[in-house]
Amino acid sequence: MTNTGNALQLLACAFVAADCGSLRRAATVLKVGESSVSRNVVKLEQLLGMQLFERDVRGVRLTEAGRAWTDLARTHYDGLQQAFRDARNHRDVETLRIGLCAVGGGEFLKRLIDRFRKSCPNVSLAIEDIVREQCLTAVCRRHFDIVFAPGLGNVTSCRAELLWQERIFVLVAADHSLAEKRVVTWADLAGMQLLVPAGTSGPLLDFTTLEGFVTDGRRPTVNMCQGGQASVIFNVQLGRGITLAGESFARNVTIDATAWKPLDGHNSLCSIKAGWLESNPKRAVLRLIGLARRMANTIASPTHSQSASFR
Repeated sequence: MTNTGNALQLLACAFVAADCGSLRRAATVLKVGESSVSRNVVKLEQLLGMQLFERDVRGVRLTEAGRAWTDLARTHYDGLQQAFRDARNHRDVETLRIGLCAVGGGEFLKRLIDRFRKSCPNVSLAIEDIVREQCLTAVCRRHFDIVFAPGLGNVTSCRAELLWQERIFVLVAADHSLAEKRVVTWADLAGMQLLVPAGTSGPLLDFTTLEGFVTDGRRPTVNMCQGGQASVIFNVQLGRGITLAGESFARNVTIDATAWKPLDGHNSLCSIKAGWLESNPKRAVLRLIGLARRMANTIASPTHSQSASFR
């Protein structure tokens, strides 16, 4: 069975050939080869199981059955073309749904979104937070077109790309023992209460992300805060623990009675990846990824763009 695009092409060739009374003149009008018009007319006749044209040295003319069929087909042809034009116009104003999961790199993402909006003004953006455990499932179920998250784990049927990295910062109370240090290491955090927001966690890093960082027995004690980000920050202010965030968040958000300290040494960078379905039909997804790749390749940062299919 021919597809819809091919069917419209076959119809166009038949209509122009009927109007011109000649395959050669039809080819000139359609700006294709005469053999192409001839093949398409034959394909349409084979598809319909009827002879549309009589052929002789003077050209082509519709058979009686062919005239009746083309008259009927023409009544629907313009409507089909308009339907496809409407579909293209609808696609041009599509909505791109973006999920953010404990994402660092706020400045990178902000510049990415700003540039995307300028380059694709017809695409509407819907941006929402999502918990890490649900983000790839949401992509696979097409609840989101693309997600940005630290890590993403191993999963089939999704594609991911490392777009940028940034340093991890530690938030401590102003009177904390680490507040006077210029930088801190994982060893400095051993045994401390590391507060992690549960649920939708905003810009702060979550426990699953931290598992890849805290090693060699120099591990803080993780305390999940059910209240989320606001509860985490409040408890840090009270001196009940510490928390972590990406550098762009730390450098742009000042929190009373606290201090941000950069993490140094091994595993001191947080990698942010984009995850999406390669089968997603929205062109805007690939436009956003392409723009992110170009940005990642030009900014002066420790980022090195790498592409991988999760298995």
